Amino acid sequence: MIKAPGNPRGLDRIITQRSVMTDEQLVSGCIAGDPIAQKALYKAYARKMMSVCMRYAGNREHAQDMLQDGFVKVFQKMDHFRGDGPLGGWIARTMVNTALDHIRRNKPYDHSLDLTEAEHLHQVDEQVLTTMTTDELMELIQSLPPGYRTVFNLFAIEGYPHKEIAEQLGISENTSKSQFMKARAYLRKLLPKEVAAPYAHDHEG
Repeated sequence: MIKAPGNPRGLDRIITQRSVMTDEQLVSGCIAGDPIAQKALYKAYARKMMSVCMRYAGNREHAQDMLQDGFVKVFQKMDHFRGDGPLGGWIARTMVNTALDHIRRNKPYDHSLDLTEAEHLHQVDEQVLTTMTTDELMELIQSLPPGYRTVFNLFAIEGYPHKEIAEQLGISENTSKSQFMKARAYLRKLLPKEVAAPYAHDHEG
């Protein structure tokens, strides 16, 4: 419940009612600059979007910066949401793009790497990831070096193709592939033994 101290009871009731909004109401309210709609949208999606940011950030403070910048963009660009998919998905993509903006400033990539071929293992990696708890997965991903972490997130979790990742990050497609392969190898060493065994078996060769 959103309460405004000192407001008349009738106004409190209006605020409470408006805090339970449909996505359509949230969108129209945010487009109109309604602070109550903005607060309701933030409350509804902040926790999930913080998880998105934590996957890209090296620490919670950096993730908080990404989150705040991301919601600023969400509110500024809400009129770009066309309703052709879930609102949460659109917000998540905005958060990912904001995280990438933060990461681009540091350019944590080795541009000298150039591999001509790499396996596209999104489905298999996804199966392995689903066997782990959210906390286990978050801890592993955050242990990755920044460049590996970004490419791994985009390819294995978000499902972006390497060509699009390369365009997003300003790197070559082969560098994206090599970063993913190195991230996968790095994670394989850190996986619990019971998870790593079938993972290694499926990926060798």
